[in-house]
Amino acid sequence: MKRALTALAVVLLCTACSPAASTTPATPSPTATASTEATLSAGGKSQAPGGTAPATLGIGWDETSKKTALDTGTTAMTLYARPTVNDKVWIQELGQLLTPQAAADYQYVDPANIPVTKITGQGRLIIDESNGFGCHIVFPTNAGNYDVQLLRTAADKPWQVNRFTPPNGTK
Repeated sequence: MKRALTALAVVLLCTACSPAASTTPATPSPTATASTEATLSAGGKSQAPGGTAPATLGIGWDETSKKTALDTGTTAMTLYARPTVNDKVWIQELGQLLTPQAAADYQYVDPANIPVTKITGQGRLIIDESNGFGCHIVFPTNAGNYDVQLLRTAADKPWQVNRFTPPNGTK
């Protein structure tokens, strides 16, 4: 009996190690070919062959857009420049004006590490007339000029801060 079990174990071991026979012939995988040449959107070129986009992509700049962008940026910069505020209060209040990505990026910032404590002058709105989805506002502060990037997803949607960029040489 011991010999039969040993022989059976050897047979099972050998069959487990041997390669399985394939009865189906291998078929080559299909290769993809491009039917049209891709175009880039940089430099004013269309993304789709033959397609064109309107100059402002559906959102134009008017005085109301400029004012609301400047107001949102000023409020956000004021809330940002508070290094003495508790970090939980800081992100809770500032987070209401941030894009979802910015809220995720800034949630672990310790406001005590922010060198700016106040805005020292009027913000300067920088816009691209052909892009109504975003703008920058440069604020003079006691730590230098901060650049605040704002975005919106549609003309009737609120401006949201996407990034605070400190002056060169500061963190």
